[in-house]
Amino acid sequence: MRITFFGAAREVTGSMHLIEVNNRRILLDCGLFQGRRAETYERNLNFPFDPATLDAVVLSHAHIDHSGNLPNLCKNGFRGNIWCTSATRNLCTYMLMDSGHIQEQDVAYLNKRRQRQGEPPVEPIYTQADARLSLEQFVGISFHRPILVADGVEATFIPAGHILGAASVQLDIREAQTDKQWRLVFSGDIGRPGSPILQSPEHFDAADILIMESTYGDRLHDTYESARKRLRDVVIGTARRRGKVIIPAFAVGRTQELVYALNQLDANGDIPATRVFVDSPLAVNATDVFRMHPEAWNEEVQQFLVDGNRRSPFDYSQIEYVREVRRSKQLNHLSDPAIIISASGMAESGRILHHLKNNIEDARNTILLVSFQAEQTLGRKLKDGEKRVRIFGDMYDVRAPVETIDGYSAHADQRELREWAGSLDQKRLQQLFLVHGEPQAADMLLELLRSDGFARVSAPERGFSVEF
Repeated sequence: MRITFFGAAREVTGSMHLIEVNNRRILLDCGLFQGRRAETYERNLNFPFDPATLDAVVLSHAHIDHSGNLPNLCKNGFRGNIWCTSATRNLCTYMLMDSGHIQEQDVAYLNKRRQRQGEPPVEPIYTQADARLSLEQFVGISFHRPILVADGVEATFIPAGHILGAASVQLDIREAQTDKQWRLVFSGDIGRPGSPILQSPEHFDAADILIMESTYGDRLHDTYESARKRLRDVVIGTARRRGKVIIPAFAVGRTQELVYALNQLDANGDIPATRVFVDSPLAVNATDVFRMHPEAWNEEVQQFLVDGNRRSPFDYSQIEYVREVRRSKQLNHLSDPAIIISASGMAESGRILHHLKNNIEDARNTILLVSFQAEQTLGRKLKDGEKRVRIFGDMYDVRAPVETIDGYSAHADQRELREWAGSLDQKRLQQLFLVHGEPQAADMLLELLRSDGFARVSAPERGFSVEF
């Protein structure tokens, strides 16, 4: 058996790992790489292998850095099944179509500039039509149900608690020629115990090989309860000023957690009655998928619905979900206090830019950052305290206070990652590979895991192969 790490190796994006055994090739995840524009286009466009030679894809969850290049894989000859959980399949229906739309828009903008410079046009990595076709290859499977994905390879999805449908993957492998057997566990992205909505990630007691994420291997998170109290304080303070709370939020996961937290605060009378607008078509669609899967909700949600007399964690009298552009524009003219949640989470694109443009110079309002903000993004500039920022090419003074809540991460932190790995039988484990982490995070977690007694831990570079 051979494992090759093609993405999310000493980096966070572009998750992609190839398993070769019994003359079969199984790909774990097929995510979009995100980085500098030129490198991003080339890496995502061209695979380091022939997609037509793959027999199956096993997908951990729907986030674009894990699923986002599947339409391109299918476009270039992959004809096998894409195995995932049912909720992941449902989310990908919307997320991949949205990604295809973004690819088309980005290329249209780029080609206008290339035309002015006398350069030939480029093609999108894939289109909405490509995304639609790829969905025909998805096969949704329930958690804890073993399924044969290739000769001698049985996959089982285990709840990872990261986003709706997110799974860790257990591969039970038997090599035909030698009769060797391995249990390979791929963590996917590990969620946090006590998630506001989802059940906690499940642990494994045994594996021979572990491929484990390390996103926050170098830091600790605030608690969810602390985050909810900070949200309460921001809403109350802004309402007293008769202002609006403008929240850039990821459409899948973060938006639903915020809506549920506001639902709880309203039900308990902890905040004044305030209109809440979710203004992101993708977030609205994703929330529909969350409603479709009540089996994923944890006991706290179930009890809240009983105690609070609410029919859903995502619906109450003050909330409105906005799809139409016309309605989105009407939000610019609100005179009463309100909360507007909109994508993108790093304030780099989408309707949130219009809301920032129209509200950032009013000191009554609050800009509330609840997501990770990458360097050079508008969200990061706001978080770093810049007093003037560029939006749609124009400069705006940042007069609205900028607040940050760090407790809503969907990724396990350093302590939680160590606890998750700590459930494994160290005597049986042959090798632990750390992926999906920047070098600083991966290296710090690596040393801590060694101090915890894991003898064989490494953080492989992209392109590294190993045989067992």
